[in-house]
Amino acid sequence: MLESKSPSGPLEQKWNEYKGHVKLVNPTNKRKLEIIVVGTGLAGASAAASLAELGYKVKSFCFQDSPRRAHSIAAQGGINAAKNYQNDGDSVFRLFYDTIKGGDYRSRESNVHRLAEVSASIIDQCVAQGVPFAREYGGLLSNRSFGGTQVQRTFYAAGQTGQQLLIGAYQALERQVALGNVTVYARHEMQELVVIDGKARGIITRHLLTGELERHFGHTVVLCSGGYGNVFYLSTNAMGCNATAIWKAHKRGAYFANPCFTQIHPTCIPVSGDYQSKLTLMSESLRNDGRIWVPKKQNDGRRPNEIPENERDYYLERRYPAYGNLVPRDVASRAAKERCDAGYGVGTSKQAVYLDFADAIHRFGHVECHKQGMENPSEEQIKNAGREVVKEKYGNLFDMYEKITGENPYEVPMRIYPAIHYTMGGLWVDYELMTSIKGLYCLGEANFSDHGANRLGASALMQGLADGYFVIPYTIGNFLADEIRTQEIPTDHPAFSEAEKAVASRIDQLMKIRGTKSVDHFHKLLGKIMWEKCGMARNAAGLKAAIGEIQKLKKEFYEDLKIPGGIQEMNPELDKANRVADFLELGELMCIDALDRNESCGGHFREEMQTPEGEARRDDEHFAFVSAWEYKGPHQWELHKENLDFEVAKPTQRSYK
Repeated sequence: MLESKSPSGPLEQKWNEYKGHVKLVNPTNKRKLEIIVVGTGLAGASAAASLAELGYKVKSFCFQDSPRRAHSIAAQGGINAAKNYQNDGDSVFRLFYDTIKGGDYRSRESNVHRLAEVSASIIDQCVAQGVPFAREYGGLLSNRSFGGTQVQRTFYAAGQTGQQLLIGAYQALERQVALGNVTVYARHEMQELVVIDGKARGIITRHLLTGELERHFGHTVVLCSGGYGNVFYLSTNAMGCNATAIWKAHKRGAYFANPCFTQIHPTCIPVSGDYQSKLTLMSESLRNDGRIWVPKKQNDGRRPNEIPENERDYYLERRYPAYGNLVPRDVASRAAKERCDAGYGVGTSKQAVYLDFADAIHRFGHVECHKQGMENPSEEQIKNAGREVVKEKYGNLFDMYEKITGENPYEVPMRIYPAIHYTMGGLWVDYELMTSIKGLYCLGEANFSDHGANRLGASALMQGLADGYFVIPYTIGNFLADEIRTQEIPTDHPAFSEAEKAVASRIDQLMKIRGTKSVDHFHKLLGKIMWEKCGMARNAAGLKAAIGEIQKLKKEFYEDLKIPGGIQEMNPELDKANRVADFLELGELMCIDALDRNESCGGHFREEMQTPEGEARRDDEHFAFVSAWEYKGPHQWELHKENLDFEVAKPTQRSYK
């Protein structure tokens, strides 16, 4: 069994107890130690900035042309924190409990409680950086609701919270760059992890403009490279998002935990054709004021505004009256799929439901007119006033929707449907965020630690910044305190040479195939297999078939792949080929993990395991553990388990009714 290394004692005291007894590195010794940070999103930028400010020498790597291009910039809705500004009963415990329950009791209590504890400090940190959070009229920070909670704890900056938070972290990072404490390597993609005497000691990168392979030493390596949602091809992730960094670490010995736990976001613009390369997220914040519905009549061809109120089915409000439209993402996604599968879908594809702001516009309009002293305002005045309120809260999201669809969401309901968004699985880490390889840490979405089988909305930004600003600065010292006598290892060490040779061999193998099919051809086929057989619903027969299909597709990939261009140059098709090669292996492991987990929990919905009401049915007796897979060779993995013990949040059947 795997050991999480969680401190002993009461849950609420573990983090303080840990900080009070952890080993420290004095300032003089910090200047002698080098840390590699891979990724410059919220986790990576905050970690690099924080570690450099402590005095460590930091090397920061990103495959984009600037750290500001990290995909964290795309997050829209907000960031959770237990501040209780609304005086509505929020607390550290409630945030902890909501997160454990939202993850369907498949996350580690100690990590989640620590996350809830430091959440309030994140907001203070970001406000000090100048992040322009929305504010109430009196100047206090504003909050809104997100799914899976009954309190308002989500801080936001219109519909561009990720962008504003990333700018804050980027400013902190660039300050350290200017001071000479951080060196940023843009357009460098990690291709291999270097392990010496069982410890992570460096990485091999490929310079994406020149094709040159480079060796970089570090006393420790921190991976903050994001999730693996692009294994499905169509997702809300940017096309460049990939799993290469964590996958290479996995193949060097780092365990991969809960790979089948992927999140389907219920509020995305539906697929419109085969030409698409990605899908567009519409923030979960829209579910604060928008109402989700479908016609009560099957295959109803009328336009939404032609369907009277009594012929509309607000199915989330009907099925889950306590939470309504703010149920967790996995619940809302399956409910939308069920309605569409039953013949109530809308739009030309019939694979969509409506998200309607008419009631919100009318409600806000009445309030605004009253504030302005209008007596007996006309419907037009109410409508115009309400639109202005909605525009202030969600305007950029509405503009984005209209630009993509050509429809005015102020006039007609949005059409939405679930899509792949986030991955709860990732490299296994202990309480210190160290993987099963000594000296290799993993932060943010790249690790598995905090969200269980389903992430609550607005918790991704919280985890990324918590790990980078407030966790890794403490925990990394516990390892580095014993490394102060370790001299810098020259990059001509045999381990570096062997790792670089392995990378060059893989690239050479791909370039020599000279087949007829593009990288995207194979990626799309993989995505189709994953979505249909390991997507919103899975079953044993489909998963077994998917494993065989992926193995066959991998064989075809290495026989008929065509990559134009050369190696020693900028070659985006070669970059994609490297990433898709990893996705093919990861996709197989995801299906193996989903087949092994013979229960339904959160985003992992096995059709054989559901309640009579169609909800996920867990099996706590047999599956209350983290699945951590060790790579043993092509198509071979060994399962290790970390038992999940719940001392405070006792597992119960999730109910949002």
